[in-house]
Amino acid sequence: MLVLAGRAMGYRFHVYEPSGPSPAGMVADRQTNALYSDETALRAFAESVDIVTLEFENIPIAALEVVAALVPVYPGPKVLHICQHRQREKEFLKSAGLPHVPFAYAASNEELISGLVEIGYPCVIKTAAFGYDGKGQLKLESAASMDDPLALWQQLGNPEKVVIERWIEHAGEFSVICSRRADGVAVTFPVAENEHRHHILHRTLVPARLDPKLIATAEALGKCVAEALELVGLIAVELFLTRSGEWLINELAPRTHNSGHYTIEGCRTSQFSQQIRAICGLPLGSTELLKPTVMVNLLGDLWQGNTSPDWCKLLSDPRVQLHLYDKGAARAGRKMGHFTLLGESAAQLETDAGRLFSVLQL
Repeated sequence: MLVLAGRAMGYRFHVYEPSGPSPAGMVADRQTNALYSDETALRAFAESVDIVTLEFENIPIAALEVVAALVPVYPGPKVLHICQHRQREKEFLKSAGLPHVPFAYAASNEELISGLVEIGYPCVIKTAAFGYDGKGQLKLESAASMDDPLALWQQLGNPEKVVIERWIEHAGEFSVICSRRADGVAVTFPVAENEHRHHILHRTLVPARLDPKLIATAEALGKCVAEALELVGLIAVELFLTRSGEWLINELAPRTHNSGHYTIEGCRTSQFSQQIRAICGLPLGSTELLKPTVMVNLLGDLWQGNTSPDWCKLLSDPRVQLHLYDKGAARAGRKMGHFTLLGESAAQLETDAGRLFSVLQL
């Protein structure tokens, strides 16, 4: 989607992806499939382009540093270093004075036990690195569920380190995407109201049904995060709204974000076009919401064997815009696409989107 947005602006693309062929590579001008440890391939890639950007956090910093020595990389290795590791991310939020979930971290059974005493129950334990969509997470309801620390480590995949976070009984999950240029100019997209199922984003509804003061505070937090990181590009700030009406930052994603897919049809400028503008030093586009919009994810669970759903059922509503990612094999929990619907009210869109999604499951 980033490549397709950039094509409309006259740019050409070279994609670096270890395991290709990738969906992005198939619509790019060139694709390099080589390991992140292949410095020769990384240098050749860097020498073939003018600017490098990314849409995935789990890239080794060493690989990004090889590229950054030869060509501008946005967002840079510093931002990625912070955002790809939960401990560093939490420490960044704490040092920047930004609201965050209370946390501790542990690298041993002993530290885990003391961290649980500090944070209390219920809590959630997350691997410090390489986690997303609920992967590498485990909720503990009480001390009784912590009989065997070693078994818990094994259940999480024997990570080097974990972060222990207080469980937040929130009033909702939201996100705000901020774009920022190198000169510090920054704008936010409308705050999105998110529904997760089994830790994976299911639906995004915009505008978020919140008090305007809460909206303004969330947008300000997005800009504060981008400024503190000295970001060039895009960042998604995932937020909890507590039952007492306060924002807590849950996680950061320095890239175009699943909860921002609604912007393709819903906003004057899409998040993908905005990332291109930000990294190329162009004036940032308007983030005006054209109409209330809902985006619904399509996971591999909807596919029956090798058979895709009957898209005619979905497209029977002429307002629907369908996006399929051409990822190949469908797997449970794998994001295979999404659909977007624009309407006159968020409440009606919630109903309509639910009905359309149910039809796909028949």
